[in-house]
Amino acid sequence: MPSDTDVGRRAPRRDATANREALLAAAADALGEASDAPLERITNAAGLTRRAFYGHFANRDELVLAVIDVGAAKLNAIAAATDHPHAPTAIALLGARLWDAVEHVRLLAGMVVREPYAAHAAEALSPVRERLRALVERGIAEGTVRPDIRPDVLARLTESAAISVLDEVTATGIDETSGRRLVMLAVLATAGLSWQQSADLVDSSPELADAGSDRA
Repeated sequence: MPSDTDVGRRAPRRDATANREALLAAAADALGEASDAPLERITNAAGLTRRAFYGHFANRDELVLAVIDVGAAKLNAIAAATDHPHAPTAIALLGARLWDAVEHVRLLAGMVVREPYAAHAAEALSPVRERLRALVERGIAEGTVRPDIRPDVLARLTESAAISVLDEVTATGIDETSGRRLVMLAVLATAGLSWQQSADLVDSSPELADAGSDRA
């Protein structure tokens, strides 16, 4: 049985972990809405003082980098676990599963183009991009993805199509289910499928129909 001394030593460590997680969660929410969210807004949302904040991070930039790493790890894990023998289905499935991590996607989409975090965010997300490019290359090789655009360029265009849907949903308030479907249609169209082929694939594939049922 732990002594009172042992309990006393462990409690602050638990509190420190909880405080750090609260800061990361508050920062992810705030930065997802506005990439220039001030530190005061983040600490207030976490229910902590600036003094408590500096017990975990040297400055705001260090916090932002930590948030980027947490979000990227989530998206990288999703990408690594997503596959299907049919490349277009795999591409659409990746889009749908990333959509279900929309909070991380929104945050990182803003950071990839924002200095001084762009290089760090791009590097942190490289596994997602490598996965998408591999799927595109496989689709070109098997004849299911358009071959007239270089794989690296097509992968970037596919990523941009998904981000455009996110921007549209943010601007217009499209509901979650419609947004997920729109992401799949957009990436499939970019990959070279016609609008009818894209719709038929999304509607006929059990994996795509169930893409939103295993949200993390």
